[in-house]
Amino acid sequence: MEETIEELFAVIEDRKETLPEDSYTASLFTHEKGENAVLEKLGEETTELVLAAKDDDREEIAHESADIVYHLLVLLAMNDMELADLEAELEARR
Repeated sequence: MEETIEELFAVIEDRKETLPEDSYTASLFTHEKGENAVLEKLGEETTELVLAAKDDDREEIAHESADIVYHLLVLLAMNDMELADLEAELEARR
């Protein structure tokens, strides 16, 4: 899983730099709402995850969890953070 997250974060960082017109990720970096667009998506996906968990829907739990991780990584990139920042915080909580 670690490799997958690292690869995804690298793609997000690339989209941030190159801003391809047909990229959803790039659109988040250029959205008129700025960071609020990603924050709204995180809130939306979190609500959907809670509802999926309430319904005990394993497939939907996995889907919504992936959406949350993706949008979280976009938020980190928007704030010029690295995966190492997240890892250090998690390590500190062990």
